[in-house]
Amino acid sequence: MAAIIFMANSGRTWRQLPPVFGASWHTVHRRFTDRSTARVRAKLHRGVLERLGVNGELDWSRCAIDSVSIREIEGGR
Repeated sequence: MAAIIFMANSGRTWRQLPPVFGASWHTVHRRFTDRSTARVRAKLHRGVLERLGVNGELDWSRCAIDSVSIREIEGGR
């Protein structure tokens, strides 16, 4: 997981993965693909939000919605 996080933040290509992580770039890329397909990050994020909500620690006043990412259907308005 550390190698995946490193790659996401470094801007490097998969082939530039430093050997310090102890896994080949093929292995790290495969694990990234598998976890992306399984939506691991989304599930973890939802779990954190649910726990914060139950504990009353979630502040929705600091939430933002980006309408740019919403697809316009049949020309829209």
